[in-house]
Amino acid sequence: MKPLNCIIIEDEIPAQRILQSYIAKIASLELRGTFNAALKAYDSLHTEDIDLIFLDINLPDISGLSFLRTLKNPPTIIMTTAYPDYAVESFEFETIVDYLVKPFSLERFLKAIQKVQRLQPTIVETNVEKKSSDALFLNVDKAFHKIQFDDIFYVESERNYLTLVSQQQKLSFIGTLRTWKEKLPETQFVQIHKSFVINKNHIDKIAGNEVYIHDKRIPIGRTYKAHLFELLQIQGK
Repeated sequence: MKPLNCIIIEDEIPAQRILQSYIAKIASLELRGTFNAALKAYDSLHTEDIDLIFLDINLPDISGLSFLRTLKNPPTIIMTTAYPDYAVESFEFETIVDYLVKPFSLERFLKAIQKVQRLQPTIVETNVEKKSSDALFLNVDKAFHKIQFDDIFYVESERNYLTLVSQQQKLSFIGTLRTWKEKLPETQFVQIHKSFVINKNHIDKIAGNEVYIHDKRIPIGRTYKAHLFELLQIQGK
């Protein structure tokens, strides 16, 4: 498994150094940058494939939670703060997997990383090159299920769980929609809502702000509609 690319968004130098030292001890983590303000991390998030953010809540330019709301497809998040009262507010974000209260030990840090690693779906592609592969194997309930891309109807996200619905089966497993979307052919699959990635080849109709796939009504998010219509070469809104 390739290392998880991560960044630190933290304005306190001592906290930065602790996170940097802990990350350096974990072979499965690759630190791609450290930022003392949230807005300074925008370029990195848009130009690099970032899997994990260590995000402080109290930042000088914009709060960590407010910054998170601006991200269209945020990666996995581990929050860090000296104020545990914010934990309840953070539950609205499905990508937040843990909450580290400063100061935290290496042992507590490792527990948070283990949570992140458990969210990474075990996927074995049938071809080294994703775009030339027509299937993958998904490890669910101690069995490898072969999934043909053409057979997938949609993938739905609900907090830290995903449900894959295909012609043959319905599988639920731990994971994030962002990670799973990267495993699917871009020419065939499109995200239409923060909780749904669909196979455009199985669309029966589009009515209003909903897509119909085999009697399943799937909402179209406002920020995703233009891209969907462009992909399907549909004129109008």
